[in-house]
Amino acid sequence: MSEFNDFNALYQRFRGFYPVVVDVETAGFNAHTDALLEIAATTLKMDENGWLHNNETLHFHVKPFKGALLNPQALAFTGIDPTNPLRSAVSEYQALNQIFQMVSEGTKKSNCNRAIIVAHNANFDHNFLMAACERLNMKRNPFHPFATFDTAALSGLVLGQTVLAKACKTAGIDFDSTQAHSALYDAEHTAQLFCELVNRWKRLGGWPVQLDKIDTKSTNAISA
Repeated sequence: MSEFNDFNALYQRFRGFYPVVVDVETAGFNAHTDALLEIAATTLKMDENGWLHNNETLHFHVKPFKGALLNPQALAFTGIDPTNPLRSAVSEYQALNQIFQMVSEGTKKSNCNRAIIVAHNANFDHNFLMAACERLNMKRNPFHPFATFDTAALSGLVLGQTVLAKACKTAGIDFDSTQAHSALYDAEHTAQLFCELVNRWKRLGGWPVQLDKIDTKSTNAISA
């Protein structure tokens, strides 16, 4: 029974990785020159039966770093006005430092070894987060330096959709397109989507892996 319960632990499900959903809104596509304007991070938890759920979320409006470029087309797309005082924006350091504290605590409590970014088209969000860490010379970044879980790729495989809104709707998750391109809204819905993809695989019998059903003759042939 304890062996079965181990499969229901978060640290077992993803090979010791602690998945954290991250979404950023930016003033362009270049992580090294364009401003990071919003960031949200949603942690996940696994219940006693092995089902994955959204947990905590932190969200920040971020002040553009000194010398950052602000692409007018990107601002028009996101609807963000970096000069609006009502944004209550914080520095990149304050935002990342608080997110890293939450992630590090969650990683430790879950007995995981390291956090990993989950995002929709994950390379984009990962690049901006890593570039900000480099600018700030932050030494204690809890996230894996290059590995990610990409919900766009996973949704393409499982749902036949790669756009976040369409993937959510296909998965039965309500999605209001008028609220999209908000880091908070997109992070929480990406987290719901990732949980549904993981839980659906479990419902279909794909987890835990049934090692006793593997064809040992085929395995021996391959290893030979």
